[in-house]
Amino acid sequence: MATIQASPKQASRLGYIDWMRGLACVLMFQTHCYDAWLGGAARQGAFLEWSQKLGTFPAPLFLFLAGVSLAMVVSKLQQKGWDANRIARKTIWRGFEIFALGLLFRLQEYVIAWGWAPKSDLFRVDILNTIGISIMLMGVMCWAVGIVPPIRKKHEMVGQPTRFDSFNVKEWDVLKYTAWAAVAATVISLLTPPLWTTWAPNWLPWPIESYINGVHNLGTPQPWLFPIFPWTGFAFAGLAVGFVLQSEWANEQGAKLFAYIGLAGAAMAWGAHWLDARPWQIYAVYDFWHTSPNFFLIRLGMLMMIMAGTYVWCRWGAGQWGFSPLIQLGKTSLLVYWVHIEFVYGRFTILPSRGVGIGVASEGLIVICISMLLLSLGRTGLDGKGAEWWKMVRRPVKAS
Repeated sequence: MATIQASPKQASRLGYIDWMRGLACVLMFQTHCYDAWLGGAARQGAFLEWSQKLGTFPAPLFLFLAGVSLAMVVSKLQQKGWDANRIARKTIWRGFEIFALGLLFRLQEYVIAWGWAPKSDLFRVDILNTIGISIMLMGVMCWAVGIVPPIRKKHEMVGQPTRFDSFNVKEWDVLKYTAWAAVAATVISLLTPPLWTTWAPNWLPWPIESYINGVHNLGTPQPWLFPIFPWTGFAFAGLAVGFVLQSEWANEQGAKLFAYIGLAGAAMAWGAHWLDARPWQIYAVYDFWHTSPNFFLIRLGMLMMIMAGTYVWCRWGAGQWGFSPLIQLGKTSLLVYWVHIEFVYGRFTILPSRGVGIGVASEGLIVICISMLLLSLGRTGLDGKGAEWWKMVRRPVKAS
């Protein structure tokens, strides 16, 4: 995922993004571990049910943050004087790299599981594939918006002052990017129900159709896959929020901006719940938990509330006191995702598949979390706060 080289002060301000990404990693670990290892009676009851509910957050979080990060990258490149074509090449290529890694991951999984994995697994639409496609699509949108000449102050064109004086070119451009990203997220959400049902493009080869609605080779859309509809909608929503964060208005608001984001998220979730309770329906087939625009808005609202809470925790709470394991995991989310799968679901699983109780599975989860944290530290090196933390741990205790 594309990143920005920030100054120490900026890095401190942006730590909440890595913290959110690290939170997504931990939620992903617990979901995968309990799903893979719990067996027998442990698979019944509220424990696994709540684990799976928490597991609905990692994918939207990763996609939402991919959009936020891309907005920051685009804004940074614009400040450097890059034109729309050059920015598009960089962002679309980065998306293609992630997509290619997704294909490589599927190939690796197939080779490791040689002998019992079906060939159709090579074409599974997984989260890495969708993140890559999302970044490419967002890059295309930023290019299309960026090649449109910026809106100038009216008085610059006719020589007379107007009510547009308080808006500069940068603010209009930020508004333009934000609006189009929000429109894209809305359209993707609204088109999801028919594309999964009455408008399903079943005339396409299933490996291609699966990228639209997750049909795979099973005839009907599968909710455990990550097709473009609705999942890329979270990325475009993150892109809209990310551009708002880059605006001069956001800089003027400071920390109050995140209160607005949290309140907007709460209002969005409540409004979508209210709409879902109405007796009228515009779709021939309605599936609240998988394709509903209302459920999309509820989850998006919750993501915005998580962002606000995370900012507060990292700004005034313990989120960045000393060494933060979540921030560390967030810096290497792709790596820990890639590796942990093999030790949870793969041939090298550390516990028998669906063969243990909650206690043993929880011990395995702790092992996975610690192992992935150590792997992350090995990848980035012990720098900054991590190095200070390590020196403190190793410091000998003086005898009294």
